[in-house]
Amino acid sequence: MPGNRNILFPIIGALVVAVGVLGYNLYQTKKQPEGLQINVGPDGLKIQSK
Repeated sequence: MPGNRNILFPIIGALVVAVGVLGYNLYQTKKQPEGLQINVGPDGLKIQSK
């Protein structure tokens, strides 16, 4: 039984790290970019300050 506990802790640690990395990536994708945004489309050129 002690062998099962020894392998369980690294698995739980890896899952916690994976959830943290995924949460950080989600935060980065949702965060609004700072600075200037330039869009070129069918309506012409649009420049927006963020």
